[in-house]
Amino acid sequence: MTDILNLALIQTRTPATPAAALDHARPLILQAATNGAQLILLPECANLMEARKEHKAQVVTTEAEDVFIQGVRELAQSLRVEILIGSAIVKSEIDERAANRSLLINASGEIVARYDKIHLFDADTPDGRSYRESATMRPGEAAAVAVTPWGGLGLTICYDVRFPHLHRTLARQGANMIAVCAAFTVPTGRAHWEVLLRARAIETGCFVLAPAQGGLHEDGRTTYGHSMVISPWGEVIARLDHDRPAVLEASIDFTEVTRARQALPSLQHDREFRV
Repeated sequence: MTDILNLALIQTRTPATPAAALDHARPLILQAATNGAQLILLPECANLMEARKEHKAQVVTTEAEDVFIQGVRELAQSLRVEILIGSAIVKSEIDERAANRSLLINASGEIVARYDKIHLFDADTPDGRSYRESATMRPGEAAAVAVTPWGGLGLTICYDVRFPHLHRTLARQGANMIAVCAAFTVPTGRAHWEVLLRARAIETGCFVLAPAQGGLHEDGRTTYGHSMVISPWGEVIARLDHDRPAVLEASIDFTEVTRARQALPSLQHDREFRV
C-alpha cells in the first residue's frame, strides 16, 4: 500500500439516459486521467438523473446491459485507472424495484466491489412535498469497504451521510477513506453538505471524498454541486465552489489518517450503554 494517492472527483450534471450520461462523463474522466489521477470518483446517479417514473422504467437496465457502466469499464481498462461509479441506477436482482448501486472498477476494467444504498429518503417535508425513495428503490442490507492499492475505501451514497454509525463501522472495518457520492438538493446542500462531510471525517479519522451532481437536470430537479475532499482532521483540502460540471483534483497522504487517529482515538473508545 502506498501513502500518496492522486485522485479526481468528477462533478456532473447527468442527463436522463445512460448513453447521454456516458457522453457527458467521458471527457471529464479523460481529463482526470490525463492529469495523473489514479482513482477517479463519480457522483450518485452517474448513469442517469431521472425522477419521472415512466421514463425511468424505459431506460433502467441490468448492470450487464447498462451502456454507461460498460463504457466506464472500458475507460478504466484503457486508461489504467480505478474508477468509482458513485452510483448507477440498475434493475435489482431481487424484486421489481431498482437498486441505487455503487460500483468500484479496477484498472483492468473489472467490477471489484458493489454497494447498494442502505438509507432511503422517505419523508414528508415542511414545504409540503412527499418523498418515497423506497417506492422505486430497494434498500441495500450490507456495508462495503472496497480493497484498493491505497487501502480500504468505504462506500456510501448521499442520504447515508446522515448516519454516523455507518461511517464509524466502515472505519473499523479498515477504511482509511470514505466516498460520499451524492445528488444533494440545493436547500439541504447549503445548510448541511459541508458540515456533515467534515463531521464524518473527524469522527472516523478518514479522508472523505464527496463527488456531487450539480445544476438543473432534464427532469426539472436542481442539485447542489460543491464537490469536496476532506482531511481526517476535518479540513476541506479541495473544493468546487459551484454546481457546474468539472474535475476536482487532489493529492492525499494517508499518514494523515494515522496522525489524526493517534491524536483523537475515538474509534477505540465506544462503549455499550443503557437507555
